[in-house]
Amino acid sequence: MDFRIFTEPQQGATYDDLLRVARAAEDAGYDAFFRSDHYLRMGDSDGLPGPTDAWITLAGLARETSRLRLGTLMSPITFRHPGPLAISVAQVDQMSGGRVELGIGSGWYEVEHTAYGIPFPEMGERFDRYEEQVEIITGLWGTPAGQTYSFAGKHYQVTDSPALPKPAQSPRPPVLVGGYGVKRTPRLAARFADEFNIGFCSIETAAAQFDRVKAACEAIGRDPSSIILSVAQPVVVGRDDAEVARRAAAIGRDVDELKQNAFTGTPAEVLDRIGAWHEGAGTNRFYLQLLDLSDLDHLDLFAAEVAAKWTK
Repeated sequence: MDFRIFTEPQQGATYDDLLRVARAAEDAGYDAFFRSDHYLRMGDSDGLPGPTDAWITLAGLARETSRLRLGTLMSPITFRHPGPLAISVAQVDQMSGGRVELGIGSGWYEVEHTAYGIPFPEMGERFDRYEEQVEIITGLWGTPAGQTYSFAGKHYQVTDSPALPKPAQSPRPPVLVGGYGVKRTPRLAARFADEFNIGFCSIETAAAQFDRVKAACEAIGRDPSSIILSVAQPVVVGRDDAEVARRAAAIGRDVDELKQNAFTGTPAEVLDRIGAWHEGAGTNRFYLQLLDLSDLDHLDLFAAEVAAKWTK
């Protein structure tokens, strides 16, 4: 079972805040540190001191951690062109010694685009671009050194690219695809993804989407077991009910609501919840959305009393 820390720094975090959490996660034995890729806060947060760029952050963490896997959930294709993104991720992979993973999505948060002057096409065009970007990025990484790569699509054209630099990982860094789309999303995952992720939903919703991904794999002759199925959920764990309530209040959430929609409660309750996900959806990888980045004891408690005691 993999437990990975997932942060939302657009809600208000500096690079130093993220470094502190990443180092604590590494010390506590977590498998990976992931961050969202957003430029604007959501909800009631003031977002201060402002956004940090996901891949600049991960480049820094690549040099200041030694074991953690590092990645995004998810980098919107609207933010970057595919060639420069392939270069950035390959470079960060080299800087980390081969610990990077690229989560990539179609983008959904329109207001952050208008806030920073980023074009936001309608959904059909975004998904078309998404498919082309994933094919280009994996194609660039997969082109043998000394050869060139070309691609002719509706939205992107690549001509005789040297397809450099190469990532440290071979054949390439893992690619994560995710989302709720019932047709194109599973097909895209089956073609290109090493991992399929779904977040903030019920066990039943996740299981149904995982079944679609497995069916899409089978339809193209891919072994469904070759794709990792993962889920992202908020986590609020406490040694007792009072500590759970304090941590829920710190992120502005109701305990009863969190118990319905997150990994929330005492360690024993959270272990039961994770077991239900494992049995009901068949996932062995969990991204733990940590919303209060100042509470490192929370991170240590989950590692010691939940992750370390998982036995299924």
